[in-house]
Amino acid sequence: MIKKWYFYASLIVIITFLTLGFKPFNLETKPWFLIEKTDGSEYVFPSQEEDDYPILHKLNTPFTGKRLIGFKEAVAFKESQGKYRLVNSLGYMGKYQFGTQALRAIGVQNNKAFLKDPALQEKAFLVLLSKNKWILRNEIEKYEGKIINGIEITESGILAAAHLGGAGSVKNFFKNKGGQHFRDAYGTSLKSYLKAFGGYDLSFIEADSNATIHH
Repeated sequence: MIKKWYFYASLIVIITFLTLGFKPFNLETKPWFLIEKTDGSEYVFPSQEEDDYPILHKLNTPFTGKRLIGFKEAVAFKESQGKYRLVNSLGYMGKYQFGTQALRAIGVQNNKAFLKDPALQEKAFLVLLSKNKWILRNEIEKYEGKIINGIEITESGILAAAHLGGAGSVKNFFKNKGGQHFRDAYGTSLKSYLKAFGGYDLSFIEADSNATIHH
């Protein structure tokens, strides 16, 4: 009789243990993969600070911020805060603030279509870089790495300055040894672009005197 009691008692204990073993615990969890919201800008605007990429120093790998994509987005943010549909008070258009004359020079004839087409704007920026790199090839070769008026001259700084004031203004800057320099209608100086956008690797851009948009 006692043995049967032990048997049933043990059976009840085992069943109770197994039942409790499969009961889910009431744990607090944070569904981070659902609630963390971003505006996506971390994928669009690379950091301009090299120290933000410490692991890349160990790998001896160039970081995105100083490559072509970093240059493009830095110029775009300065020009329009990256807005494709922006037209300023002087009629300059798009993410990179193209004027009509610059657009015609690279083969874009329809301003309205240009303003509505982000892919065309991105292509136009690269084409203009390529054309300006050809026009200013002698200045790049002669002055890159030199200090003029306290500014270290780099290829990317020269091309950014050409985007601001045109290649002719950049040529005049060097012709006058930095003594005279262009300012746009809002007071932005060529010198500020030479400095702010220096040091980017634009070796990917090929100098091409005939660079145009092909429709």
